[in-house]
Amino acid sequence: MVPAFSIALMLIILGGLVSVILSVSLVMVAIAFIASREDIRSVFDRDPAARSTFEVLTCYPGLHARIFHRMAHTLWHANLKWLARFLSHIARGLTGIEIHPGATIGRRFFIDHGMGVVIGETAEIGDDVTLYHGVTLGGTSWKEGKRHPTLGNGVVVGAGAKILGPIHIGDNAKIGSNAVVVKDVPPGATAAGIPARILDEEKKSGGGFNAYGIGNDHNDPVNKALHGLIGHSVTVDQRIEFILRQLEKMGVPVEEERATADKFDPNHLNKIVD
Repeated sequence: MVPAFSIALMLIILGGLVSVILSVSLVMVAIAFIASREDIRSVFDRDPAARSTFEVLTCYPGLHARIFHRMAHTLWHANLKWLARFLSHIARGLTGIEIHPGATIGRRFFIDHGMGVVIGETAEIGDDVTLYHGVTLGGTSWKEGKRHPTLGNGVVVGAGAKILGPIHIGDNAKIGSNAVVVKDVPPGATAAGIPARILDEEKKSGGGFNAYGIGNDHNDPVNKALHGLIGHSVTVDQRIEFILRQLEKMGVPVEEERATADKFDPNHLNKIVD
């Protein structure tokens, strides 16, 4: 009896595994059918960890969330609101990414890692946009109508950033990790901090894709401010020294002022700030 029971149990488990494998295979076939080539290509273009098309189709929740949203968005505009919301709810459970079916998303949209991303109902996202994990495109009002942000083409939003309200993020702008953005960001600019501040217009740079929405110099606004103050102090010291020399030429004794003047090394301070 025991061997027969063990064999039966093994057959049941094996049958269950086969069913799961077949189900997953069917889902992957459906995903491969729905996913466009440019969806897959956008993953390879922006994630060097992607090694094969099969890996992208099976292991990238951002791609899965995009496919689910494409279906839910179609249902939403077919006035099947509940079904669209339920499908997005299932997608949230499977991917960890919550995209309201009413949100408008452009082509070649890429969510890297994905967990914790929230995109609200009236959000609008352009083409070639990249979001990292923990990003929120949220609203600041309970009133109906436009209450979520609009992202232009080529925008990169770093991990943990919050973009709140019906504001506009210009084309090719970059939002640094953990920034809280509540005002418009002009095209090509980089914004970081809480609340987010515009760091530069990047007119001198050649553009290109910056992971996590920040440049190689990290563009820390406090860092830049301190460097500016140090540079200004050097300029002030030079002017004071010039005044002392002129007074000395006029016969005014300045030895005491020079002896008591504070000395500092700007190069050393700049290294500390960096």
